Amino acid sequence: MIWILLPAFNEEQSLPNLLPGIHRACQSIGQNYRVVVVNDGSTDGTENLLKKYAEEIHLTFITHPLNRGLGETERDGFEYIARECRPDDVIIRLDCDDTHEPEYIVGLVGKINQGYDVVNTSRFIPGGGQIGLDVYRSLISYLANIFMKVIFWIPGMRDCSCGFRAYRAQIIKDAVAIFGNGFIQLKGLGFTSTLEIAVKLKLLGCRFAEIPFVLRYDKKMSASKMVSSITTLGYMTMAVLYHWPLGGWRWFFRDLATLYRTSPALAVEKFNRRNLRRSGVAQIGG
Repeated sequence: MIWILLPAFNEEQSLPNLLPGIHRACQSIGQNYRVVVVNDGSTDGTENLLKKYAEEIHLTFITHPLNRGLGETERDGFEYIARECRPDDVIIRLDCDDTHEPEYIVGLVGKINQGYDVVNTSRFIPGGGQIGLDVYRSLISYLANIFMKVIFWIPGMRDCSCGFRAYRAQIIKDAVAIFGNGFIQLKGLGFTSTLEIAVKLKLLGCRFAEIPFVLRYDKKMSASKMVSSITTLGYMTMAVLYHWPLGGWRWFFRDLATLYRTSPALAVEKFNRRNLRRSGVAQIGG
């Protein structure tokens, strides 16, 4: 089973293009799928469209009465799927604004089937790129990714700010069990959650890979939801939480990856939030 997670906020223009594309991509690899949309307080016709599509394709949606931001939206979606999925399923999260073309689902699933835990789409490897971004936004994106690679260094990942990723379902189930509500701690800081998820899975010892991807910003149908200043604050905050001596994520979870590679069940048991007292830093926001 392929689970497709879509965070949505005012996407009535994008959904009629995106959902049929997802259907075609999943059919082309002969796998069952279910789309899970978290409707984050949309004020347009998004919810009515979701009700319509839920009668036509395999689609479930969760609605936030108020807009809560990407972090809480991703958290609710991943927690829902973690409860419902099987360990050998694949979870794919992509944007809902038509900039992430569903055809890449085929390559993502193929790479997961090669034994990787997390497969990212990347603009910064041969064959990747972006269309429709002006020079300023392109430069900011490039510099932000350099910052992320230097501060967090996730082997196998060069495009740290792209949320179009595939995950082996067992990894997400275990991450939710271990980190709990702290799987995404910085929920109110813009698009920080996209990077935080990758950092938390690095702490778990996951194997990362990438496939080339072209971001189609020229096809974007809805207004941008990203507030650069808030997301930048989130990156800076996460850098402090990650490297904080004697209590930061890197220090507190230093033995997790080794144990998880040896015995995932024992790692979940030892580091589960119910069994392990968290440091102050590991509890902030989560």
